[in-house]
Amino acid sequence: MILPKERDPRFITIRRGGVLTDSNHRLLALWAADCAGHTLHFFEDAQPHDPRPRQAIEAVRAWARGELKMMETRAAGGRAMAAARNLKGAARFAAYAAGQAAVTAHVAAHELGAAAYAIKAVRESAEESEKDRKGREECRWQRDQLPAEIRELVLDDQRLRNHLCWFAFDV
Repeated sequence: MILPKERDPRFITIRRGGVLTDSNHRLLALWAADCAGHTLHFFEDAQPHDPRPRQAIEAVRAWARGELKMMETRAAGGRAMAAARNLKGAARFAAYAAGQAAVTAHVAAHELGAAAYAIKAVRESAEESEKDRKGREECRWQRDQLPAEIRELVLDDQRLRNHLCWFAFDV
């Protein structure tokens, strides 16, 4: 469970009664796609003939450019998460990261799910003695990718929901 029981209005678009602008929603989705894309190789190494997670990342990027409808993007996210079901380890978490990135088009707060699952993928791929260090490095990499317009929003979201995201953002 990565979503809080009460939705944060900062992640609800203005037209739906929140305060999130469409441009910042797109930036959140693109950042989530970057996070998921950074770990996609874990899935593709395990399942080289399954395009669903890559398609989900491509879909959310297309949505951010105005080329795809939200419902199509959300469906691509569902297919990516279905690709994870029978897997274990880094490949599973990488597919979930891609799915979470895609559904950010529908619910902006899924941006943190993409990031957290990507961190889990990196941690899972590492030797036991390296898991914490590798996870911290991935979190720092993700933070370095944050556009200035959404940086404080995402960092505050990480602080508020870290406990829901397996403490993935402890740096």
